[in-house]
Amino acid sequence: MRRKKPLFRLQTTITLLVCGVVAFALFVTELLISKEVGNNTQKSQADKALNIARMTAHTPIIVEALSGMRNEKDIQTYTNEMTKVTNVEFIVVMDMKGIRKSHPNPSEIGHRFVGGDEGPVLHGREHISTAKGTLGYSLRAFTPVFSKDGQQIGAVSVGISLNKVKQDVSNSKKVIYLAVIFGILIGIAVAVILARKIKKSMFGLEPYEIGKLLEERNAMLQSTKEGIIAVDQDARITLINNEALRLFAEAGKNDNPVGRSVEDYIPNLHLKNVLETGNPRINEEINLSGITLLSNQLPISMGDEIVGAITTFRDKTEINQLAEELTGVKLYAEALRAQSHEFMNKLHVILGLVHLRRYGKLSEYISQISNHFQAEVGYIVNKVKDPSLAGFILGKMSYAREFGAELSFTGQDILPEPADQDVTHELITILGNLIDNALEALVEQENKKLSVHFDYYDHELSFEIADNGPGMDDVTTCSIFTKGFSTKGDNRGIGLFLVKRSLEKLHGDLKFFSKPGEGTKFILTIPYSIKGE
Repeated sequence: MRRKKPLFRLQTTITLLVCGVVAFALFVTELLISKEVGNNTQKSQADKALNIARMTAHTPIIVEALSGMRNEKDIQTYTNEMTKVTNVEFIVVMDMKGIRKSHPNPSEIGHRFVGGDEGPVLHGREHISTAKGTLGYSLRAFTPVFSKDGQQIGAVSVGISLNKVKQDVSNSKKVIYLAVIFGILIGIAVAVILARKIKKSMFGLEPYEIGKLLEERNAMLQSTKEGIIAVDQDARITLINNEALRLFAEAGKNDNPVGRSVEDYIPNLHLKNVLETGNPRINEEINLSGITLLSNQLPISMGDEIVGAITTFRDKTEINQLAEELTGVKLYAEALRAQSHEFMNKLHVILGLVHLRRYGKLSEYISQISNHFQAEVGYIVNKVKDPSLAGFILGKMSYAREFGAELSFTGQDILPEPADQDVTHELITILGNLIDNALEALVEQENKKLSVHFDYYDHELSFEIADNGPGMDDVTTCSIFTKGFSTKGDNRGIGLFLVKRSLEKLHGDLKFFSKPGEGTKFILTIPYSIKGE
């Protein structure tokens, strides 16, 4: 894919963009405000009509005339005066049969109300509607008329011409239109000034030039301890750092590859595929003349166009050495933190009892925690002969108590110290991640229980880790060992992947059983050679 120059230069683009944004924002604002003004104006007219209707319905002249205590002609006289005073189109009074008792056109008196929307008011309900009557389309407000004893004796309808309502809405919007036009003119002026200032501050460079330069340099600075290769859209090498040259020299490639096709220089590096698809390739292993490199390959995009790609890589042997040094360190640290926290809590209790001079209670408390500690520590130390693993298990038990869960550790036989200390590190990785996952699954449980049981017989070690958590469905169980898969959110899904990888290193086997609502159980078996054999 060849990179094309933009249709417009920076200054033109910024001017058009800012003007477009301002115009769009003002247009949306005008739509929203105009609609709101129209609704408010129409509602105001409807409220006006309804208030006039209510006032008319409670006038003694109307009530007495509809009750037969007064001449019905007084209704027409009163409503005519009210129509002139209130500047509405009509005020019609009707009886319970919908027969008009007043109307702007006297010839319509005595006839049935026209429009078909008087039904609800004759059943005692106020309402507002729009309908066509003898005077054309109008906005109508209806309210019932009640006699002094509370019986409905008729209804009042007040109408306002829809043409008048529309005229009022139109008048309200004129100010908005003027403000929108003024805002667009201001936006255009600001856009031109802004575009000129940005162009000047960027030393006359266009964005696509700065973007490519910045992407390449930033990627190199962020990966200074790794080999870096950048290519253009034709998959030709445009940048290579010293670490990359050193690694290639170890593989027997001593020439400078800048300008050459990356496929000719490193055939098994798939940067051309990244350029074509736009999909990154993460943590891929590349064999280069006997040296195994771990590479990450990412496309460089400008807008929707891929303008190049970059790869970072490192000798896998160095990564493995670093990983071996760090294996289990996080789990050790977490176990020590939990024990330290539990120890500090006990010290606070002891200090409080000393201050209170409750020496008898203090003695009882110290005896209690001492007996508990001796029982727990004594059991673990007697069962687990590897000090690192024993300390780790004790730390996890403290962490579980801090978490509010009951962690039980049992075993049929004694677990001897392994012949290879790396086995201990892998076991800590496996047990630590399985226990942590189980504790996280128990967060919503009221009675949190977790058990770890081991068996050692004839150079074979097995562990069974079970919890009473919510369990997992079939869809989840199919993916739990996939790197990055997690039901707990983003940046998770590493623990069980590490468990699987450690088991593969130990040539072990793992089975698990889980059903929703029935908890989860992991059973792992590994070959286990003991120290001193």
